[in-house]
Amino acid sequence: MQHLLPDDTLWRNLRLATLDPEQPTPYGMLDRHALIIREGRVLAIVPETSLPTAHANTHDLQGRLVTPGLIDCHTHLVFGGNRASEWEQRLNGVSYQQISAQGGGINATVSATRAATEETLFASAQARIARLIREGVTLLEVKSGYGLNVAAEEKMLRVAARLAEENLIEISPTLLAAHAVPVEYRDNPDGYITHVCETILPQLWERGLFEAVDLFCESVGFTLAQSERVLHAAQAAGIPVKGHVEQLSLLGGTQLVSRYHGLSADHIEYLDEAGVAAMRHSGTVGVLLPGAFYFLKETQRPPVELLRRYQIPMAVATDFNPGTSPFISLHLAMNMACVQFGLTPEEAWAGVTRHAAQALGRQTTHGQLKAGYVADFNVWDAQNPVEILYEPGRNPLYQRIFRGEMT
Repeated sequence: MQHLLPDDTLWRNLRLATLDPEQPTPYGMLDRHALIIREGRVLAIVPETSLPTAHANTHDLQGRLVTPGLIDCHTHLVFGGNRASEWEQRLNGVSYQQISAQGGGINATVSATRAATEETLFASAQARIARLIREGVTLLEVKSGYGLNVAAEEKMLRVAARLAEENLIEISPTLLAAHAVPVEYRDNPDGYITHVCETILPQLWERGLFEAVDLFCESVGFTLAQSERVLHAAQAAGIPVKGHVEQLSLLGGTQLVSRYHGLSADHIEYLDEAGVAAMRHSGTVGVLLPGAFYFLKETQRPPVELLRRYQIPMAVATDFNPGTSPFISLHLAMNMACVQFGLTPEEAWAGVTRHAAQALGRQTTHGQLKAGYVADFNVWDAQNPVEILYEPGRNPLYQRIFRGEMT
């Protein structure tokens, strides 16, 4: 019989999808088991038959489904303004190059973000994060990258920190200063990379505002050489790295990020076998972002079969941002990953739990329900995990649990 302390919490009469790969069943499913939570962590998962007949802190879930909390491992949640008018222009036949020449694109969001007050940025980001929380997200990555100078990047990262303080959610902040060349460096991109490496990165790292460094290595972003300068500066400071790579073309950015043992390579639509092999060697996670693929009407899909063959963990995320993925629903991203990229529902679930945790360097504490892991989990009015992504727009979340506490 399992011994419980008075403050332990017992969750019983449930269907438990642990997402633990050591379990031999699909989704790591355990029936007729219960969760015991102690001090915000999973103490044990035990058979119902080993439970005491009575315990004060007991929740009877009446056969509902329980899963780990959802993890959105790639978002651009904090920004000023929106780019709806640009989308309308594109639909009316105006090219992205024309829009950029008129001051649109990423730098339009940079201008709006620089002009916005911290309070304004927080208010808009708070409305967005509330929607993710309502879907059962318990861990969220938030990137900077719409400031592109010290003051504005710091402003964005302070907003991310405040979101974590004022919501029952964990946030992983990422510095994406190498997102685009700001207008003041339009004719000197190498000079901007110097500014990132010698000023923005060290100053904001010293202030404790982020935990990883990201960059945009692409034909419309930064070259391999420029990207490597950022990765080298981060590595020299002991900072984990990741990258937006192989989204629009094959430059070899994934191999570059893998050489620096990057946490993740994100987008990867044009990824080739050499890049996949490099990820396998470095343990880098592939992050699939179907929202951007859909919104940009792309046709080149990520090499999912290659990723499977090399056993690369595949995470799934919203990539929520104003220009290329204005979709703030992880349920929708899971559905899109299945419909557009060919993931199975179980792969999509792994992509927003244990593989997303690995993409954020939290694979030993998050993304699964097993002893010692944080007690972040969701209770669903559902019997099977596929129901959560089967019908976008319907949210069967019954209860969200963060660190063992109902929210």
